[in-house]
Amino acid sequence: MDALGCATYALPGIGEWADIVWAPISAIVFFIMFGGWKGAFGALFDFTEEILPGTDFIPTFTIAWVWKYISNRNRAASKIQTASIGRV
Repeated sequence: MDALGCATYALPGIGEWADIVWAPISAIVFFIMFGGWKGAFGALFDFTEEILPGTDFIPTFTIAWVWKYISNRNRAASKIQTASIGRV
């Protein structure tokens, strides 16, 4: 998704104008992918980042994915640790 956001610059002169169309689409996709309050906050941030000129270099989707991946990994490790303590 971050690559698609930067792809608007492939055609010189229309990059920022294409972001007017891309920003709401990107925000909706972000909310659907991540959901909840994190998805809503991220969608607002993503919309703002896409609509403001010169901010397309921020990899919003990648940052959110890494955050979610690490969060889920830590949660799984915590469950495993809790389960192993309960068996002792």
